[in-house]
Amino acid sequence: MATPLFFDTALHALPSVPAEAVEHGEVFTRRWVVDLILDLVGYTPDKGLCDVKLVEPACGSGAFLGAVASRISASCRKQGRPISDARGAVRALDLLERNVRKSRTVVEKQLVDDGWQPAEAQQVAASWIDQGDYLLQPEATQHADYVAGNPPYIRLEDVPADRMAVYRHACPTMGGRADIYVGFFEVALRSLGPGGQLGFICADRWMRNQYGRQLRQLVTKSFSMDVALVMHDVDAFDDQVSAYPAITIISNRSQGNAVAADTTRVFGSAQASEFADWYAMDSSESITTAAFQAARMPHWFPDEDSWPAASPARLAILEELTERFQLLEDGKTGTRVGIGIATGADKVFLTKDENLVENDRLLPMAMVRDTTSGTLNWDGTYLVNPWTTDGDLVDLSAYPRLAAYFEGHGAAMRKRYIAVKQPQRWYKTIDKVDHRLTRRPKLLFPDMKLTIHPVLDQGELYPHHNLYFIVSDVWDMRVLGGLLLSKVAEAFVEAYAVKMRGGTLRFQAQYLRKIRVPDPKAISESDKIALAEAFDKRDVKAATEAALRVYGLAELPD
Repeated sequence: MATPLFFDTALHALPSVPAEAVEHGEVFTRRWVVDLILDLVGYTPDKGLCDVKLVEPACGSGAFLGAVASRISASCRKQGRPISDARGAVRALDLLERNVRKSRTVVEKQLVDDGWQPAEAQQVAASWIDQGDYLLQPEATQHADYVAGNPPYIRLEDVPADRMAVYRHACPTMGGRADIYVGFFEVALRSLGPGGQLGFICADRWMRNQYGRQLRQLVTKSFSMDVALVMHDVDAFDDQVSAYPAITIISNRSQGNAVAADTTRVFGSAQASEFADWYAMDSSESITTAAFQAARMPHWFPDEDSWPAASPARLAILEELTERFQLLEDGKTGTRVGIGIATGADKVFLTKDENLVENDRLLPMAMVRDTTSGTLNWDGTYLVNPWTTDGDLVDLSAYPRLAAYFEGHGAAMRKRYIAVKQPQRWYKTIDKVDHRLTRRPKLLFPDMKLTIHPVLDQGELYPHHNLYFIVSDVWDMRVLGGLLLSKVAEAFVEAYAVKMRGGTLRFQAQYLRKIRVPDPKAISESDKIALAEAFDKRDVKAATEAALRVYGLAELPD
């Protein structure tokens, strides 16, 4: 792979930058990794490779092209065709002239070593490889049956502003702080003919972070995610890099079976061949070796918000549960996930002085520290509440003590962003108080915790913004609490959530909403009792055993 990004093209009159003046993000791929990718997409010598088109978007020093040339050569020999028939079989680009020269030399040498005449080899190499910017090529030239390669590792902000603007215009999926490789995925996918396949080794961060959302949406809507082979600890490149790579295979077809796989440090050439053989068998059986684990799922995950990260066996279980069960947040059951109130000035709005203002202006607040033991132990914190039960701000003239208290902090409160925007409403909190929430039974979740930690509020307190809550019209909250205390529910959050230092998980609303649950009416009375009792006792093991029965699982794999 090579990643020079800053040469002029015929399409855009952009100022050029000397090749030596920029970081090109060049990382070169080992031959066995290239062979694995080509095997996984089915680019093999037993096929008529002269009659299909393979595109290599950033060919660098020819790591992929050497293997491609070898396979095309063998295909021609098998079919009794001259190598000249392959002049249109490959299109490779690179923005550095030196890399174009290197790649042509690699192809020429491979073909000559395979017994073809030097003049023929030179013609083929020259026809395959050109200097150019893959992201800015005319669409008419981009058609491919296969796209294979190692796209760039470089952030958009490291690209000159004028070229960055052109890239963003050409590749709408490159939003936010996206890496350049997102654009390579987009252009490659859009170039694939029906049944065409993409095979990249690339950082896997786009599968989970915000900047990859539009690319995930594109894949989910129009393509089939076939393989995600994580290779974080594998020596896959000629140089040591911290790139969190994965081999990704995507096809231009409706979503079919999908393989999730992970590797260990010992994964190498022999193990790659073993994995490719297992993949080709199309077996539904999972496989675990010292070098890799892999599971075949009937579908990939349908939600483009984020794709989960877990062991292949656990991903397969989560995909199965996603298929069989409904989301926790559901209009039919009136189950809702939310976050507590953000005040914008906790030092002013939170107090333990129950005589500070008028009594009906004090709202008992649930704080994270109240939930530590697993049962709610209120420490006496109140919200100094500026909201009426109708959702309007109170008239301060009707509450002289409240007015005096707020005016005592008026200078600081009026400087807040929300107060500057609405000066007449300078004493409002960021969020409104929904007084109905206080009276409802609800499960509370601290934002950051090593393990899932639902705590029941019977309907006495209002949650602070470091607490997330679940309310429901249908669920018995102790039964739901037992289900959410289990390792099955935690597995959903663990697969999707951002992990902090020390393994701490974020139990935010968007991750809690990923949890799948059964229909409450479908749970047997005995399992309801078991879940409720496990919740009351904070017995995670018993909750998990009951949850496994409810979900119809024999076990939850690591």
